[in-house]
Amino acid sequence: MKQKEILLFGATGQIGRNLIRKLSQNNYKITAVTRNTHRAGYILKTQANPGFLELVELKNFDIKKIEVLMKNCTVCINLIGILFEKKRGDFKIIHTDFPNLLSQIAKKYKIQKLIHLSSLGIENALDSDYAKSKLEGEKKIKSNFEKFVILKPSIVYSVDDKFTTKFMTLLSRLPIMPLYYNGNTKFKPIHVSDLVDIILNTVENKNNNLVLECIGPEILTFKEIIQKILISIKKKRFLIPVPIQIASLTAKLLQLLPNPLLTEDQLKLLKYDNVNTGLYKTNFDLGFNAKKNFDDEINKYSYNWRTGGQFAINNNIKK
Repeated sequence: MKQKEILLFGATGQIGRNLIRKLSQNNYKITAVTRNTHRAGYILKTQANPGFLELVELKNFDIKKIEVLMKNCTVCINLIGILFEKKRGDFKIIHTDFPNLLSQIAKKYKIQKLIHLSSLGIENALDSDYAKSKLEGEKKIKSNFEKFVILKPSIVYSVDDKFTTKFMTLLSRLPIMPLYYNGNTKFKPIHVSDLVDIILNTVENKNNNLVLECIGPEILTFKEIIQKILISIKKKRFLIPVPIQIASLTAKLLQLLPNPLLTEDQLKLLKYDNVNTGLYKTNFDLGFNAKKNFDDEINKYSYNWRTGGQFAINNNIKK
């Protein structure tokens, strides 16, 4: 049987980098599509042995170039996503129009499988532009191409993330942390290594026409996540519930920043739990058990945000 050729969009994020390493370790050849091969080369070249990774530069979703790439691949994986819009309409372009285009081209060239990364718990968040664009992208794929797998993870965390590490930075610097909706929003965080194991299994098995919710082993509220991070970085901070009116005003101001900490759309999303919905199977139903515990994993890298950092860890070991 011919070796599967993987076409990967969204390679430079934490999931993409870890996935390249996992796929190459299992002897898959990956063509990683990026907007800047010079920047991506610095980030990605160390993730795969020579001969297993090819970088291709693509700007503005060049249809002809995508068709050439798709024609030569066996499996296409789309990890591209954004958390906020730099300009109005970016959500639709990235989360709806691009998956629509990929699934049409996948059908045209009859590839074996299109694996698309969406998001968990967005079905009820219809007041969020992010959620609506993601759901519409899922619908487009389903209507265009039957050999699809849509993966819907909860929060994905690791030392490479922009979630736990961002809060570790904020909590190490700020005396208080605001809690929106009293910090009661529920999550099932999944470690990036567990998620890439699921993706690898998805590449290798024959499951198609599948929507899979990807979850970790624990339900944690937002407040519990913050408390666990504080324990891990050995800090004490005041956790202050913030009325929604003040939170909305804060989000309006923060979203003016180039890389905002909070936007109005993200505040809307926080109203809704980020746990399995019961609408689809989960990775546990298929035997892909996520085993990584949140406390254990963040403790492996949280020393960077403790007073003394690695020096403090080394001293404790010597004692």
